[in-house]
Amino acid sequence: MLCDSHCHLDDSQFDVDRTDVIQRAREAGLKYMLTIGTGNGPPDLEAGVRLANEHPFLFATVGVHPNDAPKLGSSTYQDLERLLMHPKVKAIGEIGLDYHWGVPKGVQLPVFIRQLEIASQARMPVIIHTRDAWSDTLGVLRVHWAPTGLPCVMHCFTGNVEKARECLDLGFYLAFGGVTTFPKASSIREAARITPSHRLLLETDSPYLAPVPYRGKRNEPAFVAHTAQVIAELRGISVVELGAFTTANFEQLFQIHRPEPASEAHQLH
Repeated sequence: MLCDSHCHLDDSQFDVDRTDVIQRAREAGLKYMLTIGTGNGPPDLEAGVRLANEHPFLFATVGVHPNDAPKLGSSTYQDLERLLMHPKVKAIGEIGLDYHWGVPKGVQLPVFIRQLEIASQARMPVIIHTRDAWSDTLGVLRVHWAPTGLPCVMHCFTGNVEKARECLDLGFYLAFGGVTTFPKASSIREAARITPSHRLLLETDSPYLAPVPYRGKRNEPAFVAHTAQVIAELRGISVVELGAFTTANFEQLFQIHRPEPASEAHQLH
């Protein structure tokens, strides 16, 4: 069994065949999927929750993506705190810093820090997005998160071994996606190879960043199997073994303890 620890099933690219996409994931052996609830940003923080409510094997996050920080409203933080009480919500995310698209640091930074504070108060894990902001992101996490001892997932990890070790030294999880399979991604593959088994997660970030052999096409959770195959080969283990410990990590990290009927995959029909 495999898990997709980060997918955007609410994305409009899935509007025409979302049920089929979920069904294909189940047929590909996915036990769980975590659908990221940042959606289109405030005021709607429930995109992931709505989907997670439809299937027992779907779970959700809530949060404000750094690029949506300018959309923050007067009730956003209160809405976030309320949604953290929902039984299907397992983390705050994806949150962080992104300097690529031009949202001012002064707008993003307080939203990031406040969400870390809310997560700490709720004793919830966080899922981190960082783009062109590595130093600042790690600096914030060292001060505002690492001392809590709570779980942190570095989503779509695309750093080298040095950056991986920075995160691992802070006790964080690393989630590897389709970029790991790209021909020129040798440094990312090496990071995936050296990551301890109890700190490694798989993800797709679908519908984005599809792995080889689907690169350039719409990604979907079923394709996590291709990333799993590459990482298993790197580590000299079977996909079954990789799936076993990454699924155990998912269950422990997100506090999921639920027996699953074998026939559940067929309940989508």
